Amino acid sequence: METTDFFRCRIDAMINLRHPLAVLATRLPWSVIEARLAPKFERKDRPGQLIEEQDMLGITSALVGAGRSNAGRPRIPIRLLASLLYLKHSFNLSDEDVCERWSESPLWQFFSGMDYYEHRLPCDATQVGRFRHDIGEDGMELLLKATIDTAVAAGTVKPQALERVTVDTTVQEKAIAHPVDSRLLEIARHKVASSAKRCGISLKQTFAKEGKELRRKAGGYAHAKQFRRLKRTVKRQRTTLGIVMREVQRKLDAPDFAATNAKALSDLRMWLERAERVRTQKTHDKNKLYALHAPEVECIGKGKARKPYEFGVKAAVVISHQTGLMVGARSFPGNPYDGHILSAVLEQAANLLQDVAVKIKVVVADLGFRGVDADNPGKEIIHRGKFKSLNPQQKAWLRRRQAVEPAIGHLKSDHRMDRCWLRGALGDAMHTISCAAGYNLRWLLRAIAKLGIGPAFLCLLQMVPLPATVLRSAHMGSSRAEPVM
Repeated sequence: METTDFFRCRIDAMINLRHPLAVLATRLPWSVIEARLAPKFERKDRPGQLIEEQDMLGITSALVGAGRSNAGRPRIPIRLLASLLYLKHSFNLSDEDVCERWSESPLWQFFSGMDYYEHRLPCDATQVGRFRHDIGEDGMELLLKATIDTAVAAGTVKPQALERVTVDTTVQEKAIAHPVDSRLLEIARHKVASSAKRCGISLKQTFAKEGKELRRKAGGYAHAKQFRRLKRTVKRQRTTLGIVMREVQRKLDAPDFAATNAKALSDLRMWLERAERVRTQKTHDKNKLYALHAPEVECIGKGKARKPYEFGVKAAVVISHQTGLMVGARSFPGNPYDGHILSAVLEQAANLLQDVAVKIKVVVADLGFRGVDADNPGKEIIHRGKFKSLNPQQKAWLRRRQAVEPAIGHLKSDHRMDRCWLRGALGDAMHTISCAAGYNLRWLLRAIAKLGIGPAFLCLLQMVPLPATVLRSAHMGSSRAEPVM
């Protein structure tokens, strides 16, 4: 095997090329992924700045800094960062852990497109998050689409099997603490006071010492089930928060106030608006604020006895009814009705299947998706409400609907969908899709191991007929070989 480095051995000579991850490294369309994502990282044209200088000949003007600059550190390869995202959600690792494990595994480095083993971190762990932010939701959909195309091209799933899908919804919980009035009021008071200080506003009193004591008392009263004392403590917290907010608002409206930092002033107004929502919301109000740093969080009840309420965003998944391959995943802020999001999630699945030349014809769902046949023309929706009018084959399809439940369970327990740590509604959307891509990668690894699929270049070698002398020598060598104990 040829090598350009005399002192190092190539990774493909160190690993088993029939390992499922090594086979998958030769099957994924890396060139397509790099070509589609490369425009997001191109150096942009800058308008430049016109500078005038005076010399012996008079005033001359020159345009400085225009065009594309080649300065700066070379970017990290797109395949490397995309493979880190795949591996992160396939093996349920954090950004730091996936970088550390990459430096210890030659197989992972081969999957990332490396030629030689390098005992170093591939990049700083923060680069994975920046790459995810730069490619956005459409870039994550591209990674999910690549797994679907690979499954069809490798023969692990037939295109006709993707015409019938199962749809279900779940809750993708946000990484927030359990919302308690006492805690939210104390955080709101602290945020308003600290933001006012950054804007140069001096407050008469911030209730810092009293707020800390009230928070401790509220926790003790709630634990001891002394609800009358707890109610009195929370009322005092609302009062102190209102005092601080009104003083800040008076000094903001003063004619002699001049903000020196526009960013600090915008942050202060944001915290004032959110603190007012926390201060005035009641038990049975709609659109309540459950986390000051994540206003998009909703309280969703799915009827679970072990967890009556979940705080996050609703997510819909679409899997192949027969094989369980994930062909769609999308988040929906605002806790909409399940039937109203069916057309949107099927549209995403159709976009992901466009290169496979397959159209979804049959949708198997639960009773939450009834009554939306008119909104989805050309698709047969099967649910339990139509049981009397179903034929035996459709009833058999309906009995297999529950197969989507363990798929959702694996998404949460094995692929990091149990908690979303990304910021905002865009973070929820990207996290949902990346978890589905990690699920498909593990699905492909199991399918490759089960079917015994080899690397792409070995398959090409098997198609080329070898000379008879080579075959005869190989047969004689194998007959003389002795088993190793």
